[in-house]
Parts: sequence; C-alpha cells; structure tokens
Amino acid sequence: MGARGEIMNRTFAMVTAAPAQAHWCLVAGVFKLRIGMLIMLTAVAGLAIAPAPAPAAWRVLVMALAVFVASASSGAFNQFVEADADKLMARTRNRAFASGALKAGPAWMGVIVGLLAMAVATTWWVLNGTAALFLFLGAFTYGVVYTVALKRRTWLNIVFGGLAGSFAVLTGAAAADPTLGALPLLLALVLFLWTPPHFWSLAIANCDDYAAAGVPMLPVVVGVPRAAWVVHVNTIALVVVSLLPVAFGAGPSYLVAAVIGGAWFLRKTHALLRKPARGTAMAAFFASMMQLGVLIVGVALDALLA
Repeated sequence: MGARGEIMNRTFAMVTAAPAQAHWCLVAGVFKLRIGMLIMLTAVAGLAIAPAPAPAAWRVLVMALAVFVASASSGAFNQFVEADADKLMARTRNRAFASGALKAGPAWMGVIVGLLAMAVATTWWVLNGTAALFLFLGAFTYGVVYTVALKRRTWLNIVFGGLAGSFAVLTGAAAADPTLGALPLLLALVLFLWTPPHFWSLAIANCDDYAAAGVPMLPVVVGVPRAAWVVHVNTIALVVVSLLPVAFGAGPSYLVAAVIGGAWFLRKTHALLRKPARGTAMAAFFASMMQLGVLIVGVALDALLA
C-alpha cells in the first residue's frame, strides 16, 4: 500500500474510533467549515468586484472549492497545533483534538498538508500561478504566521493574521485577472481592517479564557475597556475605507451595503465602548459578521446588475 493510502486508512480509523453519531460533526469542527464557507464567499466577492471578465463558470467553481479546501486545511492545522492551549479554554476545550476525540498524530498532518497542496496545485493548473500564490499565502498566513509565529507572542497576532482574508479576496480577483486592479485591492484592505475588530470583540467576550491559556490577545494585554475603545476606533477606520471602492467604480448596491452594514457595526461597537461586557462584545462580534455578509451581497448584486 502506498504512503497516501496508508495516511487515508489511519485517518479513517481515527475518525471511526469516535461515536458514530458524532463523526461528521467532529470532522466539520476540525476543518472549521463554517469559516471556510465565509472565506470562500470573500474570494467569490473578489472575483465579482474585479473589472475583468469572469472566467468560465466551471473555473469559478474550481476556484471557490480550492479556497474552501485551503481554508479547511489551515483551520485544521490551527486546531492541530493549538490542541494543548484549546484544553484550557471553555470555548475550545471540546474541540476534537483538544478533547482527545481525535488523536493529533502524523496522519492528520499528512491529510492537512495534502489538502492544501491539492488546492494550490489545482488553482495553478486550472487558473493561473498568481491566484495559486495568493491561495497559498492565505493559508500560510493563518496557519504559520498567525498560529505558530505570533499568536502566543504579541497582541498584534490577529492584525497580521487578518491578511488571510485579504489573500482570499486577491485569489478570487486574480482568477479573473492576475494584474488585479484598484477595486480588488481596496476590498482586500477592507477585509484586512475588518478582521481585528471582528476577532477582538470575540476576545473581549472570552478575555478570561485567553488569559488562562496565556494568549496575549488585546483585551488581556491592555484591559477590556481600552480594548473596547480600540475596537470602536478600528471600526470607524473600517467603515471609512469600506466606502472608498465607490470612488473607483463600485456600484450602488455596494454603496447601500457599505452604509447599512457599517452603520450597524458602528452602533454595536459604540455600545461596547459605553458598556464593555460580554453581552455587548458578542453583539459587536455578530454585527461584524452581518457587515461582511451585507458587503458580499452588495458586491454580488452589482455584478449581477452590471
């Protein structure tokens, strides 16, 4: 039996060792499939906002699936590396590797690396090298730069980790035109500015967990009230930048989405600033998801109407 077959057999054995009714939930949790879906949609938005004609529908589908698989790979790598720290946090202690439901052995690492390699190679073959490079950089940024190099060393970890979402946008844009353009670059900047207030809101809500795990997230380092102030100021910058694509050709649907989503996010971060607590922090976190979702819908509507 070849090495690839051996890896898949070991992986199958590890998964089937868990209770039958929990198999798919375990796998979905390991690969962070919901986050992968969001990252995939940002890549599609990058393609839709690019001024160049979109490639054939089947190529777009391949790009979307490749981004989804690469995101799943980096999400699994994050849980693989963070298993010991995840055990110390109430929010993450039930994850498959942290709880021991799945064993974080070499076979899993082989699957993780293999999935990423397959996604990057397929993107290169079907689309182009630039899109493949951005796809790899997105996974590398989240998996290695954020998780391994920065997460336990500095509160700036998520600032640089936010580049993962930006690279997803650029992957989609490069699928249409490797030379990119102002609109995809601005949307990538929006994603870069979106990630810190999104994640810091969640970090404020789970500040005690991060402190117990020794992870220097912003609220652990500077305190919750000051972190809430930073989140609000960062959100103001995000909303201002999110309006800039309109000056470079983004359509009316995008403008409406940017105004509505940005106003809602600002409202919730202002509430967090006035009352820094778990409830207002989670409200700001969900508002960030709403803002990004509305922006993606705005981009899609403009593309359909063009």
